[in-house]
Amino acid sequence: MCGIVAYVGTKSCAPLLVEGLRRLEYRGYDSAGLAVHGGNGIEIIRAVGKLANLDAALAKNPLAGTVGIGHTRWATHGRPSEVNAHPHAAGSVAVVHNGIIENHVELRKELQGRGVVFASDTDTEIVAHLVDEKLRKGAKSLEEAVRQSLTHLRGAFAIAVVWKDAPDEIVVAKQDSPLVVGIGDGETFAASDIPALLAHTRDVLFLQDGEMGVLRKGGFTLTTFDGTPVTRATKRIDWSPTQAEKGGYKHFMLKEIHEQPRAVEDTLRGRIDLERGDVLASEIGITPETAQSLGRVYFVACGTSAHAAMTARYWVEQIARVPAVVEIGSEVRYRDPVFLPNDLVIAVSQSGETLDTLAAVKAAKAQGARVLAVANVLDSAIPRAANGALYTHAGPEIGVASTKCFTTQLTALLLVAVYLGRQRGTLSADGGRRILEALWHAPGLMRTALDEEAALKAVAKKHLRARDMLFLGRGPNFPIALEGALKLKEISYIHAEGYAAGEMKHGPIALIDEEMPVVVLCPKDSHYEKTLSNMQEVRAREGQVIAVGTVGDHELAEYAAKGGVDVISIPAAEPEILPLLTVLPLQLLSYFMADGKGTDVDQPRNLAKTVTVE
Repeated sequence: MCGIVAYVGTKSCAPLLVEGLRRLEYRGYDSAGLAVHGGNGIEIIRAVGKLANLDAALAKNPLAGTVGIGHTRWATHGRPSEVNAHPHAAGSVAVVHNGIIENHVELRKELQGRGVVFASDTDTEIVAHLVDEKLRKGAKSLEEAVRQSLTHLRGAFAIAVVWKDAPDEIVVAKQDSPLVVGIGDGETFAASDIPALLAHTRDVLFLQDGEMGVLRKGGFTLTTFDGTPVTRATKRIDWSPTQAEKGGYKHFMLKEIHEQPRAVEDTLRGRIDLERGDVLASEIGITPETAQSLGRVYFVACGTSAHAAMTARYWVEQIARVPAVVEIGSEVRYRDPVFLPNDLVIAVSQSGETLDTLAAVKAAKAQGARVLAVANVLDSAIPRAANGALYTHAGPEIGVASTKCFTTQLTALLLVAVYLGRQRGTLSADGGRRILEALWHAPGLMRTALDEEAALKAVAKKHLRARDMLFLGRGPNFPIALEGALKLKEISYIHAEGYAAGEMKHGPIALIDEEMPVVVLCPKDSHYEKTLSNMQEVRAREGQVIAVGTVGDHELAEYAAKGGVDVISIPAAEPEILPLLTVLPLQLLSYFMADGKGTDVDQPRNLAKTVTVE
């Protein structure tokens, strides 16, 4: 991952490919490269870092040709380096790829057993070798070779392939990773996102999962993986370039809220073994012996990441049966804390560069503790300083107020809790399977929860004049209440506080009157009855309730029928994944209240995306 551009036409394609990649820069990347068919063969140029480095390499060695593929890479397998950058070649084939080939270890061993020598650490190179092997064994066309190769792949991929002996075509294919084809006048394009195409055509066709096709100057043919022809009309895109980057959404934040199911899927890919009820994450760097000897899990984080850590504390204690604490990074560095050799310090940071969290990591390591980083940005400072790193793969998050980085952090931390539980023997295979199956199905439930957008927009409109709001939750939904309050004050500038619902009577209840909206997280879980009682206490004081409850909750519906209660429903789910669902209505509520008030949603005042100062 992260960006693909392909071109077949009559123009010199290298500048077009680089221009397309530049329009995808907002997605983030660590290296880039091109493969161009010059008529007699394929030439490849790659560079680490920004596209300016690729420009410099092309200035020294220009690529001439009218057929080519380009890629910006965000590392998943193998560190950022020129040898790991795309395109990857095997024989006379070159490939670019977004996604993750889940069975890459198995395929690499099979290919090595047949004498293949790999040049990189990537899963993508496997695709190139498979296609090359099929061609050498008699595949009659590049399309046939790619089709045969796809039968071996398991996971997510969008690929574009060129071959020396097919100088006028590119084969593309898609499974669980976006790919769009653009149809121009005597030229055909493909890209991982629309912005790369808009300067050249607005007539596009979106590939569906399980589809592949051939790009030629005269157009595009589309089939399923098994060869069945597919007919689909193109769509006319009327977005501006800025709108295209936002996917047609009004703000990046709203786009990123809706990207969360996909982001969670990317966090999970290749990390779940449902058969054994276990987590495949050697990058965590914890052996069974180390897991069993743990005395404490010590979370360090700031802001939204701290709320993810607070949620994970419940999971670690309940699943892995290890005492867990959560500390704010800025407090840790000046409190002179005691870290012990059998501590596991988990540093949670979206950017991987948060200064206070980094300082805490260094203090922990200096005292002999083991450190695991949970971060979104590859090779950032905190993962580099840690003993192990679990990347969330959320992709770039443009909106300052975090949404998809938060839910992918929750996902990664639940994986850590299950991993530790299985390593320590506190979680059975059946127990692990139950949680992981629920987590595997969470993205679908998240999509259902996001369908409540219209209802939340109406609720937000009712409360635009609110000056203060309370958010209440119990158990793992207490940190979600904190996160909901933080989102609202970050982007709408409405004063909001999150509380453990049981603490309401210890102070906040004094604030409640008919003008006070109170968000109550009340899904059907082990805390349901007590939380419902707290909601009744709010209504007894004329507070206006916004209840997040489980679909089909008739008791909650009865309260709503009496007035003063708006109910937003989420799907029923296993208790461990409820925070992934209850947070979504809070994000949307905050967004619509901020948008209704006319604030700068994506860049709220006084806030920075990455906090690298004290």
